[in-house]
Amino acid sequence: DANVFVTLFGDFGVSPKVHLASKSRTAFEKNKTDVFRIKTYNVGALKKLRIEHDNTGMGTSWFLDRVVVTDMNRPHLRFYFACNNWLSREEADNLIVRDLLGSMNPMDVPKLNKYIVSVFTADMKGSGTDADVFLNIFGEHGDTGERRLDSGKDNFERGSEDKFTIEAPNLGRLKKITIGHNNRGSSAGWFLDKVMIDDMGNKEIYEFPVNRWFAMDEDDGKIQRDILVGSMQPMGIVYNVQVMTGDIRGAGTNSKIHMVMHGAKGIKNSGKVFLEGGAFERGLIDVFNVEICELISPLSRITIGHDNGAVGAGWYCEKVVIYCPFTGIEQTFPCGMWLDEDEGDGLIERELYEMVSLRQKKMKKYPWSLWIWTSDIKGAGTDAQVFLQIYGERGKSDEIKLENNSDNFEQGQIDKFVIEMPDIGKLLKLRIWHEKRNPFAGWHLAKVTLLKTLTMEKYSFECGRWLDINEDDNEIVRELPATGYRVTICTGTVSGSGTDASVFLNVIGDLGDTGERLMYMSKNNVNKFEKGNHDEFLIESVWLGQVRRVRVGHDGRGGGCGWFLDKVMVREEGQPESAAIEFPCNRWLDQNEDDGQIIRELVPAGEGLRLFNVSYHIAIQTGSVNGASSDSKVFVKLYGEKGDTDKVILAVSDNDLRNYFETARTDIFTLETFDIGKINRLLIGHTNEGLRAGWFLDSVQISVPVHGMQYMFPSHRWLCKDEADGRVEVEIYPSETMEIEKLNSYEVHVFTGTTWGAGTDANVYINVYGESGDTGERWLRKSNHLNKFEKGQDTLEIFQDIFDITAVDLGVLKKLRIRHDNSLASAGWFLDRVEIVDNKDDTTYFFPCKRWLAVDEDDGQLARELVPVDEAFMRKGDEDDEEDSEATLGLEQKAMSTTYTVRIKTGDKKYAGTDANVFMTLYGTKDDTGIITMKASKTHKNKFERGMIDEFTVEAVDIGPLKKLRIGHDNCGSAGWFLDWVEIDAQSLGQKLRFPCGRWLDKGEDDGAIVRDLFPNPLQTEFYTPFVPYEIKVFTSDVFAAGTDADVFIVLYGREAVCTQQKSLCVNKRERRMYFERGAEDMFIVELEDVGDVIEKIRIGHDNRGVNPGWHLDRVEIRRLLRKGKGSETTIFPCECWLAKSEDDGETVRELVPSDIITEKLSRDGSLKVTEVEVEDALETHTYNVSVMTGDTHGAGTDANVFLTIYGDLGDTGERKLSKSETNSNKFERGSVDKFTIEAVDLGQVFKIKIRHDNSMMSADWFLDQVEVFDADTEEVYLFLCERWLSKKREDRRIERVFYVKCLICQVIPYHITICTGMERDASTTSRAYVIIVGVNHTQTERLWLDLADERKGFEAGSLKSFETHGSDVGEIKKVELGHDGATPESCWLVEELSLAVPTKGVKYTFACKCWLAKDRGDGLTARVFNILDAEAISISQKVIYEVTVETGDVQGAGTDTQIYMSVFGANGSTEEMLLEKNEDRFERGQEDTFNMEIDDIAPLRKMRIRIDGSGSRPDWFLDKVNLSTEEVSVFTYEDWLSKTRGPKRNMICEMAAVVDEEVMVEITTYIVQVKTSDIAGAGTDANVWIIIFGENGDTGTLALKECNKSNKFERKQVDTFRFTDILSLGDLSKVRVWHDNSGMAPGWHLEHVDVKDEIMDKTFRFPCDRWLSKNGEDGQIMRELPCGNNDYLDLNEKTKYEICVTTGAEAETKENVWIILEGKKGRSKEMVMENSSKKKRFLSGNVDRFEFSSKNLGDLTAICPCYSDRDEFLTFECTKAIESFASKARSLVPVKYEIIIITGDEKGAGTDANVFITIYGSNGDSGRRQLRQKFRNLFEREQTDRFVLEMLDMGDLWRVRMEHDNSGLSPGWLLDRVEVTNTANGVTTIFICGKWLDKKKADGQIFRVLYPKY
Repeated sequence: DANVFVTLFGDFGVSPKVHLASKSRTAFEKNKTDVFRIKTYNVGALKKLRIEHDNTGMGTSWFLDRVVVTDMNRPHLRFYFACNNWLSREEADNLIVRDLLGSMNPMDVPKLNKYIVSVFTADMKGSGTDADVFLNIFGEHGDTGERRLDSGKDNFERGSEDKFTIEAPNLGRLKKITIGHNNRGSSAGWFLDKVMIDDMGNKEIYEFPVNRWFAMDEDDGKIQRDILVGSMQPMGIVYNVQVMTGDIRGAGTNSKIHMVMHGAKGIKNSGKVFLEGGAFERGLIDVFNVEICELISPLSRITIGHDNGAVGAGWYCEKVVIYCPFTGIEQTFPCGMWLDEDEGDGLIERELYEMVSLRQKKMKKYPWSLWIWTSDIKGAGTDAQVFLQIYGERGKSDEIKLENNSDNFEQGQIDKFVIEMPDIGKLLKLRIWHEKRNPFAGWHLAKVTLLKTLTMEKYSFECGRWLDINEDDNEIVRELPATGYRVTICTGTVSGSGTDASVFLNVIGDLGDTGERLMYMSKNNVNKFEKGNHDEFLIESVWLGQVRRVRVGHDGRGGGCGWFLDKVMVREEGQPESAAIEFPCNRWLDQNEDDGQIIRELVPAGEGLRLFNVSYHIAIQTGSVNGASSDSKVFVKLYGEKGDTDKVILAVSDNDLRNYFETARTDIFTLETFDIGKINRLLIGHTNEGLRAGWFLDSVQISVPVHGMQYMFPSHRWLCKDEADGRVEVEIYPSETMEIEKLNSYEVHVFTGTTWGAGTDANVYINVYGESGDTGERWLRKSNHLNKFEKGQDTLEIFQDIFDITAVDLGVLKKLRIRHDNSLASAGWFLDRVEIVDNKDDTTYFFPCKRWLAVDEDDGQLARELVPVDEAFMRKGDEDDEEDSEATLGLEQKAMSTTYTVRIKTGDKKYAGTDANVFMTLYGTKDDTGIITMKASKTHKNKFERGMIDEFTVEAVDIGPLKKLRIGHDNCGSAGWFLDWVEIDAQSLGQKLRFPCGRWLDKGEDDGAIVRDLFPNPLQTEFYTPFVPYEIKVFTSDVFAAGTDADVFIVLYGREAVCTQQKSLCVNKRERRMYFERGAEDMFIVELEDVGDVIEKIRIGHDNRGVNPGWHLDRVEIRRLLRKGKGSETTIFPCECWLAKSEDDGETVRELVPSDIITEKLSRDGSLKVTEVEVEDALETHTYNVSVMTGDTHGAGTDANVFLTIYGDLGDTGERKLSKSETNSNKFERGSVDKFTIEAVDLGQVFKIKIRHDNSMMSADWFLDQVEVFDADTEEVYLFLCERWLSKKREDRRIERVFYVKCLICQVIPYHITICTGMERDASTTSRAYVIIVGVNHTQTERLWLDLADERKGFEAGSLKSFETHGSDVGEIKKVELGHDGATPESCWLVEELSLAVPTKGVKYTFACKCWLAKDRGDGLTARVFNILDAEAISISQKVIYEVTVETGDVQGAGTDTQIYMSVFGANGSTEEMLLEKNEDRFERGQEDTFNMEIDDIAPLRKMRIRIDGSGSRPDWFLDKVNLSTEEVSVFTYEDWLSKTRGPKRNMICEMAAVVDEEVMVEITTYIVQVKTSDIAGAGTDANVWIIIFGENGDTGTLALKECNKSNKFERKQVDTFRFTDILSLGDLSKVRVWHDNSGMAPGWHLEHVDVKDEIMDKTFRFPCDRWLSKNGEDGQIMRELPCGNNDYLDLNEKTKYEICVTTGAEAETKENVWIILEGKKGRSKEMVMENSSKKKRFLSGNVDRFEFSSKNLGDLTAICPCYSDRDEFLTFECTKAIESFASKARSLVPVKYEIIIITGDEKGAGTDANVFITIYGSNGDSGRRQLRQKFRNLFEREQTDRFVLEMLDMGDLWRVRMEHDNSGLSPGWLLDRVEVTNTANGVTTIFICGKWLDKKKADGQIFRVLYPKY
């Protein structure tokens, strides 16, 4: 009962290892044959097969007779593999894996080859081993698999030779072996001398010299090696393997873990690799470097498993990540499953496949062999750690640490290492050093040799010197080949200049650098770096070319560690001092002085630093995980295209948080260094010092303002010796690179005057303005002086402070504003001038001032605006165009400025709100708004409270499109604020931008920032028609009481029904009183949607409120600016009538059309040109007569106010109140018709209406029968049949409805998407999700948004959401992108699984994602592209899209809101019941509803069944007919009621025959059913019996055997006759399903047979039974399927005829004959010739030719092999679709017992108490719904396997099963793992994976699932 696996080896490759049987099956019993279907890629003709088991379980020994493999696509290909041997650890040769050779002939027994292996153990101390030794031999034709070398005696002793015989298929020439041991036993270490292999079959002897230790504590610690034939040369290719153990209870293991890596197509593999030395504890990552002699990356898959050897052997493997430095490919193999014989499926070894979408390309590295020769002189050896760095023409390697195990670097010894380096071109130099300064660490190095193993390039570097602090020149660093540099370091003369810290220096030249060297031995001073010292040092290194820069720093240790460095001088040894290059510094290196940096890069005198150095701003976010913070020192190293930086310790942060790297904090550091170009990776780590050194690094963000780039490096991992993989440094690649604004740095020199008292101690602020913006106000804080802004020392020298400002590049500077805050005692300040140097192009600007900034001097101002003296800049803005006339500038000014509506959302978190003052700046591409204080919120008096949205209005003059905003607060009051997002609606630009934040602005949270820059999230940007300003002048007439105080509104209409929103002209009551007085002319400037060049009409009206609302309007004039040129256009709309309830026609809304248009245009000569045009073709006003008919039912009338909107293709009427009925004073009474007249501008073709009431007054409920709209001008009638309640109490409780004339549909294909959200914390999201489906050649659907019904809930943790979307058909799907629009840290989302079904293609893809879509989780992406290769693809039933038209009858009450179900029957099967969606307005009286449906491919259609379930408020439905159309149209006519209470038939189910091209597909008949009860004791039954009859045209539906010729039915030996009239004939019958309900006293029934007579065909079909239908009978079943007994059986051996129909392509004809061979499941035909003679020409282009051949019966055809002319090349084409005739199907219906195994999942609450039902669907029909029950057993409990046996008629191939339960019992929720169905007749098992909940409260709340087979 172990798990059995099989691997197939064929001509085209090797299949993966396939698991044959799960624990639940009783397979491999004595003398039993088991059949398995497996699916794998085509490996061609089979050569051999490897079969093995994992030795788990109780009785593991197994005697295997043979294996037979049949190719299911070409079943005549059958391979026989004889075994006739044990697979056992106890029996025979103890092997549990065998390679079997195959043959097509069952009698062949192919011979295996013999290999005799001799293993020589060396003759030295401790060389023998007690461990188990394993060997794998690799040859041209595969490998032997891993074999344990064991011969029963004590093997592998010191100095011995051991011989073993291995039998295996012939491997051809041998290439390599893998040999190793499992480290068991007390003395496991082994020194192997060599291995000899004698290949008996091919008469060859191979030698494998080894001569190395296999021991964890010797040499390189490996216990397994690859050895090539005859080679001493190491040729290792190293794979970096990370194995992650899951973070769940009991995940860890002490078993031995092994792995096999498989190359492309599985042809090459690594052999079994033991992963020794790993911890495999919960939540840890173990890292291994596996060295094998073969380059097989990228891998196709890996096998990982364990030996099940320890206590608690089970292991939960999360994933395996493998990185091959040679190809630079990192592959991720997710597992996320147990390897445990007691968990899940019981496997302890798994095949893992790569998740292609996670593949990363990294830098390639190449292998080098390195030999280090220690000199043979006394004391030459060292035990220090040795480091190495190599420089080449194209860069340098990283520092390489040479692991110094026990006895490397001993006197006179050669040590060998394998190292990896990127491609750095030809090697130039090498630096080698060690770190120990103690007396015994000295080392005398003779030479170093490097060999590139791929190209065999070889380099030797001679050294022959000491690395020792007491020998030679006391250096422990050597560079080969060497020159010397003399370095002089000059310490400043400022007080406290000297330092006792350790100083290091790096000299950087064109050809490389010296590395950081410790300045240890000063040549001229004992006490180094004292005030005023000039210390000289000698650095030996390779010649660096021109020296460009010096990097100098100290470690900040010791008491007086601050150091004032004057300069550094560098010259080559032997050069005069005058040739030295001087690097001035003249600054502090002190954490408490100047800018706090203790490392500086210096450039030669005379060159500006800024021309070289670039600032890298590094923001490091520590994770919010328990214990994430670190006390250790953190270092980074950046790698760029142009070079890499040094490793830099991050000592001084910018945002000055006291404690660095605290949990959930962000620390920001600035690294100033030379430009390394685009960053491609970074190294970050820590020194592992301090108490809590472990650190959880979340992410690193690097912004490089000078390049305008920002890089995001996600990490989200531990850097800790005790967590994950135990690494404390990690290399990260960027996940995204964004462009930010390029920054520039400005040097600001502030000169304080020499007047007495000129200096100030106040805080000084500056804002610099340029052509493209300003810097914002900056506090001048860090100067080159400690005491800033002091008065000049003497009259000659003016005191100068220097500040650096980094800002967006401002272009040419225009002005600056400088101020101070008057704080502290002597605040007055005399400012002489300010000079600003623009570092980009080294321009200097002078801003003279020479004035006081003081309260008591001069004019008392504390702020001054200064302009640069060179006036040329200032002249640009003056020659402006001449002004427009003053009066009309309102509109023009509005057009110049933009109004922004700003909405600010405070997060819904504890303490999220703030009382501080919030301010904001908007930045456009041209300018910014300056600081705006957010004072007046339109929505809340108390602003910025938790979870609220505050709205503000901001006006700004043209600042261009918004690109970012800065928001912050002043930190007063309870200031901490959690800002969720800011939304800015710019109507004049037609954009609504969302700026996500999702962070704290709080000194004590996150990174401590209280000002943040936010950027818009493009996915959440909404675009709409931009608004433009309109100037609206309203002229009230000069007649008595013409004025109004009502609220006047206006709507503008353009062409093609474009219109604006309804806009009230007055904002409040005060304005309403002021405006619209008698004879007044009121002007309003409003921003509304742009309706285009022509305003076709306007609608103006009022709400009839206020004291005297009646209004007499004279005219309206609307003016707007011209699109081209300067000027405007005014349109005049005359009205001259009342808008009043009491005057004229009582209307308060009017539609006006234009009469004149006046244009004013500015001409070239500056004068205004005015033209006036009369509007010719203004839209006519039409009169619409509306008749509203109220229904004639009880309570139908209403007293509420009714409102109507009519929509046409040219526009709509707007909402009109139906106030004055022309027919009745009391409107809308039961059964009455009310008529209304609506005047409106021409609507064109009317297509829908919207009608509602306001639910006011007592009896508001209204039953609306119909509405008729009559256009009096065109005399067209539009009829809307309603027949619905508008009521809060009835039907669906709606009081607003939309009715259509006919609905429209569009043609795309459906995609069904389900998304399963993970269960972890924060897994859920409320963001909007989307998918994009990508096909071949980059065709893709648009973004398909997956919108949830309940937006607020979003995707909750653990939920399963299903969506049906429609998108373009992209052909074969290649990738699927899943993403969401959330951009804040809050909107993280953990997607567990995504599945995509494409019904029209009959395929469903399931992606096991298990990944975060989040800015700050995983790899920081909110969208992920899944490769279709990562999906599990299963076939589902293929659907065809039909256009369905349903016509409801035109009789009273015909419409319905009940549930309607449709099933369709065709010649090729039938569909299940499908619900027809109501969609609010379908199935109403007289309506034709057209929609698309996915229906199984069963054409040609025969009949349709429609059923209603009688639910809803209007259960009755009058169905006219249904049309289904694809290419052909099938019509189904009924024309009657479906109802319990109406119509003659009074039934709720109907069947209709299909009519195609006027031909009826099935006719009506009468069935006479005769039931014969057997003549045995107790045969009769009192239960109710039902029957379904199945035939060619589907089934009859359920027929109750009720009305009979006998009163007492179903008695012993009795025949009962039942007549069923008016039934659609089924044609030939195949089976009946008969069952009873087990009611009554004695329900058990023994049925002899059933006869069914079809009166029209005059044919009787007999269905023999002769079985019990009884719960207590033979098998307890009370449902039986009976096959038809009249089907004559064919003799299958006779000959048969084949008709072959050949279609020739266009322009593809041939004159030759064509031969063809047919292949079937029972054999192959002989060659048959399809003749093509000159008399009878065949195969002409586009023709169809038919041939008939007779042949032996081949069974089901699987392929054809046609051949053209020369008869040697037969091509093979597989069969893609087989249509079986009905007669043949009916013949195959024989009763078969099916074993059904149900496995319940292993999670809390997985079991169910409900009743479970199964329905199985196969190629021969379905089983009916069967309950799964057993007596006296508690079924379906957690992790339980339940077996059932059901007898059914042979289902053929199983297509799907439907599992459901009835939700009864206490805990009905059920987690179904999978279902396995075995046909016991042929032994074929079909596995249906589920793994989902059937639970009303979990996942998607469904309690049924349709499952498709795994294979």
